[in-house]
Amino acid sequence: MWFKKALLMMCVIAQQTAAAGPSNAGDVAAVLIPRPAGLESRSGHFSITEAAQVWIDAGNAETRAIGKYLAQSLHRGTGQPMIVRELGSTKPVKDAIVLTTVGADLSLGEEGYELTVSPTSVLLRAPQPRGLFRGIQTIRQLLPPEVEAASAERSERVAPLTIPCVRITDRPRYKWRGMLLDCGRHFMTKEFVKRYIDLLAYHKMNVLHWHLTEDQGWRIEIKKYPKLTEVGAWRGKGEERYGGFYTQDDIREIIEYAASRYVTIVPEIEMPGHSMAALASYPELGCVGQGYEVGTRWGVYSDVYCAGDDRVFEFLEDVLAEVIELFPSQYIHIGGDECPKQCWKKCPKCQLRIKAEGFHDEHELQSYFIRRIEKFLNSKGRRLIGWDEILEGGLAPNATVQSWRGMDGAVAAATSGHDVIASPTSHCYLDYAQVRAAGEPTRMGYLPLERSYEFEPTPAGLTPKQARHILGLEGNMWTEHAPQQRVDWQVFPRLCALAEVGWSPKELRDWEGFSERMKTHYRRLDALGVTYFLPPPQCISREQVFEDAAELALDNPLGRGIVRYTLDGRDPTQASPRYVKPVRITDTTVVKAQTFLADSRTSGIAEFRFRKLSPREPVVLTNTVPGLAYAYYEGNWHRLPDFEKLTPAATGTASAFGLSVRMRDDGFALRFTGYLQVPIDGTYTFYLVSDDGSRLWIGPDLVVDHDGLHSACEMSGQIILKAGKHPIIVAHFEAGGAQHLEVSYAGPGIAKQPVPASALWRQHAD
Repeated sequence: MWFKKALLMMCVIAQQTAAAGPSNAGDVAAVLIPRPAGLESRSGHFSITEAAQVWIDAGNAETRAIGKYLAQSLHRGTGQPMIVRELGSTKPVKDAIVLTTVGADLSLGEEGYELTVSPTSVLLRAPQPRGLFRGIQTIRQLLPPEVEAASAERSERVAPLTIPCVRITDRPRYKWRGMLLDCGRHFMTKEFVKRYIDLLAYHKMNVLHWHLTEDQGWRIEIKKYPKLTEVGAWRGKGEERYGGFYTQDDIREIIEYAASRYVTIVPEIEMPGHSMAALASYPELGCVGQGYEVGTRWGVYSDVYCAGDDRVFEFLEDVLAEVIELFPSQYIHIGGDECPKQCWKKCPKCQLRIKAEGFHDEHELQSYFIRRIEKFLNSKGRRLIGWDEILEGGLAPNATVQSWRGMDGAVAAATSGHDVIASPTSHCYLDYAQVRAAGEPTRMGYLPLERSYEFEPTPAGLTPKQARHILGLEGNMWTEHAPQQRVDWQVFPRLCALAEVGWSPKELRDWEGFSERMKTHYRRLDALGVTYFLPPPQCISREQVFEDAAELALDNPLGRGIVRYTLDGRDPTQASPRYVKPVRITDTTVVKAQTFLADSRTSGIAEFRFRKLSPREPVVLTNTVPGLAYAYYEGNWHRLPDFEKLTPAATGTASAFGLSVRMRDDGFALRFTGYLQVPIDGTYTFYLVSDDGSRLWIGPDLVVDHDGLHSACEMSGQIILKAGKHPIIVAHFEAGGAQHLEVSYAGPGIAKQPVPASALWRQHAD
């Protein structure tokens, strides 16, 4: 066919263009997020003139819709309508932008694509239409950022529009690249949900996990149970009354919109916990049967669905039947997390169920609950997803596990042959603070952009077969503290980091390169109207220790604006000194730095601590053996207890730091003692990742103070040590939720790593 020959000729022209040699490889690489799998920059550029036309495969309605999408995107920048024409009816001419599946490399899969830009044409080719759509996002990012802000009504255009000549071969690393949007705690408008579908698509993400039911609100219309939205969608009274819900027509509209952006919407209907809104609507579904109200506070409620009452399962199957009718997604998320067992322990119906089924405890009762729901979903041709608590008591046969309490759940599920979505609090919780500052909610963690970017969804140690069960990752936007107007601030720019983690090859990920590309990408987010968090100035470390002098060297991740700083612990103002070059520090100092933009916006405030410190001498020991001593305590605390006043419930030895010696999952504390051997003199950095509080001492020095109630997040501190053995103490308490404790270090010649057992010693008991 002639148009196949035309496509071949376009490829030949592109190859000839490449012979002229590369000119702007760095420039092209600097504008694309996520980074493509394969990129070759070439000399020259393609100009989008009034004569440019979009060409698509003939007779393909799906490709025609994609062609119109591209034409509309380009129209925003040029102000000129762009014609969409079919290949096969007319021969492409100069200035052609061709979208085709003809001759595509099938190994690129559903979402892969090839993009060749020459001075005379643009050829985007993919095995499937969704691959063409992903490639269009790359074309958009190759254009000036201002194009995204242009509208058909503007008289002033971004012109001329040019696309740099480039050859890109691209495909995603993971098949599941998603974001959870919690509309249960705070209701989000239909238009807002659509906007986030667009933002996900722009970053080549393909799943919107839509959290629709919670203790604080039921957001989806269920025809058979109208009280769910009449009662359950609203909380509070009078002027404090708050809520909202989506009609089934709203949901159909949003699903259709998402399908046009190749984003799958996975609904979450919480069970058996997080169900106060449903119990307030239909009290007979609870163990007590009365007195329920839609939740008006954050946290975990003890009232849950009654697992011993068959009416509950009839209700949930009716609800899920309507959900299945609305959502075409293969997967239905049922939550399964944070389900207290107090009610079940007191409920005669639940206890009767435990006895009748021969269960040992309430954990097995929860497993029964999940298995029964999974059986119903499987009968309807759907698959169940649940948070990693569904592992407790035995995993449902075909369930997919979303691992949030660290990655232990991911490993357990993958090694047992179950699919996994990785969403650990340590890297993926977008509701966490992006900079450590006073005034953040107590239970919030701290998750800077860099930590999201360094996430590795596939745990080390899995076999290739087990690793195939890691479907991908998801960033979670819980909204206890984030109404609609706050969501952008929490989500971005960390979603950009997770988008690259999910799409780009692991070996191409590079924090410095990503940071540099973000300087352009922030302008794109501005053009898209995203009110993102403005990252503060960065320093090599939040805390630095020194003997004689140190250097304050700041970097501005925004790439624009004026950085100002203070050396007295006060917040910077417009009158504070402007950072121009590194500043010499000769005494213990608290530095604060902030970026001021021309449009009056300001970044977050970064705080850096410089401590003048003498090197710590090692201790001289005899009769030491490998390992640590530990003392284990039981109790309920909000901060680390005074261990000197407590009697341990158990003592023992351990080879390294960790929680494997615990006797239960909450209400405990551990205190490890021993000696750390360092090989040479120098500055050492220690890192604590914990849920909940922890502290680390080297000799008399408190090096890392990570105390208090919080989810899994990292803190670090530094100390100067001379070679030899130094006393080390790590204390930790767990109040509930995830169980997490990691102790890592870095030093001269030592890359950041968990403190190895070979470096730990204890005094041998005589």
